[in-house]
Amino acid sequence: MASRTTLNAANLEALGAERLAKLLMEVSAGSATLKRRIRLELAHEASPQSAAHEVRKRLTAIANGRSRIGWRKRKDVLADLEHQRKAIVETIGASDPAEALDLLWRYLALSRGLLERTDDGSGTVTAQFEKAADDLAEIAGRLKPPPEQLAGQVFSLLSENEHGQHDRLVATLAPALGPAGLKDLKSRLTEWRSEERAEPKGERRILGYALDPSGPRPVYADEISDASRMARIDGALKSIADIEGDVDAFIAQHSALQRTIPRIAAEIATRLLAAGRPQDALHALNEVLEDARELSSQFVETEWEDAYLATLEALGRQEEAQDFRWHCFTARLDADRLKAFIAKLPDFEDVETEEAALNRVLTQEDPHDALAFFTAWPDLKRAARLVEREAGRWDGDLYEILTPASEVLETHHPLAATRLKRAMIDLTLEAAKSSRYRHAARHLSDCARLAARIDDFGDMAAHDEYLAGLKIRHGRKHGFWKRLADEAR
Repeated sequence: MASRTTLNAANLEALGAERLAKLLMEVSAGSATLKRRIRLELAHEASPQSAAHEVRKRLTAIANGRSRIGWRKRKDVLADLEHQRKAIVETIGASDPAEALDLLWRYLALSRGLLERTDDGSGTVTAQFEKAADDLAEIAGRLKPPPEQLAGQVFSLLSENEHGQHDRLVATLAPALGPAGLKDLKSRLTEWRSEERAEPKGERRILGYALDPSGPRPVYADEISDASRMARIDGALKSIADIEGDVDAFIAQHSALQRTIPRIAAEIATRLLAAGRPQDALHALNEVLEDARELSSQFVETEWEDAYLATLEALGRQEEAQDFRWHCFTARLDADRLKAFIAKLPDFEDVETEEAALNRVLTQEDPHDALAFFTAWPDLKRAARLVEREAGRWDGDLYEILTPASEVLETHHPLAATRLKRAMIDLTLEAAKSSRYRHAARHLSDCARLAARIDDFGDMAAHDEYLAGLKIRHGRKHGFWKRLADEAR
């Protein structure tokens, strides 16, 4: 049984209404948020209309705000938005869904102004408005407002979708819009696209310069604004095309140049495959590259490759698909493509092929590529063998490869893990890369821990000897030694 001093609803009720009222007045004295919460509860107690009036006042106040919202204030703003959303959906929506629907439209209309004043790199503010859009879709689905009216309201928000906060809006509201609403919305978007760009008044504002074949040219603010408008229109029309299952309409929203971008070609091909048009999908992919073997090993376009393989399979060209998987493996040591290649082999061929492929990796000219492969596969025995065989070649600057490899090798191959960690430590200290001291200190602490499990260090110095050498060579790098002391705490 809970103590009478435990903070819970039952114990608070026991205090009585008068004491609770005094307590609320006291704790809310320095909190505008809590005051608004109490005021809203009082308004709702009076009537749903009074609660709606309080919410509308708060939404107006937020809309009228002009100050910059830094990271310190963002948490409070998000809490305020969430409180207003819950009040609309749970409190007002329960008794007056039509009023709640109107307030949600007002709520979503806040997004542009707030995002212009906020750094939303984490996407938390946008996510808050997407949550409200989900609520709106649910209520609109129940109330079934006229499709044309709904389409007009959606269009109004899309016209202000400069920060991508409403990119999901069409898909979210598609069930409520229905065929008639989607048709009306498409018509509005098409008409907006056909409007001629208004000539800027006064001197055009230059935002920067772009390099054309003829030389640098100014980039004007009105050009960027119009490009943003067209992107918003195209994005919405693509959403409608997807909802309606109209692949050709989706393709039509992309220029010939855009269709040569691997990611876009993959999106088009994926939709054509779903529509049962594999030959057209292959043609779309070939807009990027006619010979898949020319694909660069430095800039991997995974989405394009996935679509290409799926298309070959759909066309019954399994042998070509296998050839391409093997090509990806040999060209860049792609572990996932090799696994897919082996999975497609007949029984009894897979083990032999895998063994030959992994031995092939050991012959790579650059041991770092091979180590990354064995870490991803994983094959830790071969990875450890490789680390010892190439003892003097490890580049401590390639921490993105050496760090994960050293971590997975720790359990069963402490000597190999230590060798990789020391390579990163040595590079960091010799080059005085102070930004990496924290990581180097962690690696050295790991080495001390692993040393107890190593019986023979071979050509490497034992840990105590290695540490003494570091102190002689780098004793004045006080930042590093302070980090090491912090690690020991």
